Amino acid sequence: MKTILIPTDFSENARHAAEYGYYLAKQMRANVLLCNAVIIPAEIPQAGFTGWLGGESELLMEDSTDELQRLKAHLELIDRTDTFRPQVGYVNDAGRVTDVVNTNCSAADVALVVIGKHAASGWSGFLLANHTNALIDAAKKPLLVVPPQARVDMVKKIAFATDFNKIGKDIKSIYELIALARPLNAEILLTHVYTEKHHSPALQLLIDQLLTELSNKADYPHIYYRALADTTAERGLTWLCKHGQVDILAMNHGPYSFIDDVLNLSHTQKMAAHLSVPLLVFQA
Repeated sequence: MKTILIPTDFSENARHAAEYGYYLAKQMRANVLLCNAVIIPAEIPQAGFTGWLGGESELLMEDSTDELQRLKAHLELIDRTDTFRPQVGYVNDAGRVTDVVNTNCSAADVALVVIGKHAASGWSGFLLANHTNALIDAAKKPLLVVPPQARVDMVKKIAFATDFNKIGKDIKSIYELIALARPLNAEILLTHVYTEKHHSPALQLLIDQLLTELSNKADYPHIYYRALADTTAERGLTWLCKHGQVDILAMNHGPYSFIDDVLNLSHTQKMAAHLSVPLLVFQA
């Protein structure tokens, strides 16, 4: 049985993401693995800094275990349905968030990683946002970034955004998306935001070929295409998420992102920063 890995730092946003991930696991008939990366301060004293003793590091791990057990109990308590109930496990390891997440993705049969989006201000919020951005860059499995305003509800439509410039990588990610969407019986909406000068007959032919291939090979009937005219992809996708009854926006993340980087953040990371629906990220 597949597993959804839910990293948590026990914040309110992370708890909301855990509830979202648990409900998604119910729909997918998958199990849940809660995960906490414990940051152990350096034990070698530096000038003006008192090092942490081994016993204090053990206390940090014990506190993490206690919090994970409370979160597990919370998820099991709020599930009052008679339908499939995911088995909830938990794990904590010392180390960087990306390393701990990827190690546990390799150890378990993880289909999806679900994390909360952090919008706090100040230095703490900056660090937490960096964890989200680091996972967007480095996660080895599809990553779902859940904003605090996302509704915990049935997933009925997933939009996959592309500019069709890297069609081979798009197809690989679309097949991964189909594997996730199939147990949800969710629609997949292939979406292209364009300006009039970029929507050529050659592009339309490429789109038609892609839809034909998916129809013949994927054996998944709920795949559709929609083109949106707008000045930028970001504006068009934001409109789609607000008005297109989209439950999740999916996109590839890679060095060829189809909007130039701004302030060293990729287009994927910028979308994750302000979307009101969860963003599903595939590594390309």
